[in-house]
Amino acid sequence: MPQKHWLDRAGSGWLSAMVAIVEIDPHDAVALGEFWDVEQASQRADRSDPVLRSLAQLTQQVSDPNPFFRHVLLGARPDARPSDRLVGVADLGLTQQDNLHLAQLEVNVLPASRRHGVGRALHDDIVRRASADGRTTYLGEANVPAGATASPATSFAAALGFREAHREDHQVLDLPADARWATPREVAGYDVLAWADRAPDDLVDAYARMRTQMGRDVPTGEIDHAPTLITVEKIRLEEERTAAAYQHLVAVARRRSDGVLGGYSLVFLPRGDDYVVQDDTLVMPEHRGHGLGLAVKTTVLAILRRDHAERRSVHTWNAVDNPPMQRINRELGFRPVELLLEMQRRDVDA
Repeated sequence: MPQKHWLDRAGSGWLSAMVAIVEIDPHDAVALGEFWDVEQASQRADRSDPVLRSLAQLTQQVSDPNPFFRHVLLGARPDARPSDRLVGVADLGLTQQDNLHLAQLEVNVLPASRRHGVGRALHDDIVRRASADGRTTYLGEANVPAGATASPATSFAAALGFREAHREDHQVLDLPADARWATPREVAGYDVLAWADRAPDDLVDAYARMRTQMGRDVPTGEIDHAPTLITVEKIRLEEERTAAAYQHLVAVARRRSDGVLGGYSLVFLPRGDDYVVQDDTLVMPEHRGHGLGLAVKTTVLAILRRDHAERRSVHTWNAVDNPPMQRINRELGFRPVELLLEMQRRDVDA
């Protein structure tokens, strides 16, 4: 729960037609602000319920990158003059320790500047940089309004040779949730525990194992991606790095007979906003069939009702081919607002 800017360094800018592509300085606050403005305006022009990163989140991602992922930001100006405002931006995301063949691409162009080669120029520069870094598979997201079959993003991706690799429903639950969920669902033989921000030292190892299992079990369609190992070190780094922008809330189901954790649900509460991002929900294979998924999710909803009455909605994303989680979300009252398509292109596809 997921970015842009301009500063023309010597030798970093190049022209495509009448578009100047420049690399953004991650330490230039003014440039980052302009980048973020374009990203926000471009996304909000096409989407009714976008969940976008804040300027503070973007700034941390690029100016203080973690050891597992780094961003390269690009901006497009309609001419080579530094005084011209950005009309498009792009974010190249590069894994640093796993899946080193992957590059994540995001391109945003202001509506008034579309269909003039700006997006393609940004895309081509990103791919050039990614290829020079040894990347061979390119991933990007395209959103389609609920009930529609296409969007500007899907049309743009298809024109560049990207193909659909995976589908997820973006769903929203209005808060407060139905009063039925004011009391968490109980499951015989299990207790549900919850914490905010930092996993307890006596549970963090088991929590890391569940997070690793989530990466193995979650449907990902045809995405050319290998699951990664989630370690305690990564958990602690995530908690530390996201603390300024998000509060974590985690509920876990623990079997009474042996203390083994059987499932969890993780949400993020962006600071200063009125919504919640539902991230993972997982039930470990040997604990399935007891209703633990509903138990951990209703525990989270009860805590939100009790302690976070300022929150107005929960956003979540579920694979369309994940019937158990789709069923739980329908029961809780989530409604679809758009379809997220994971678009992919590999060098071998060309």
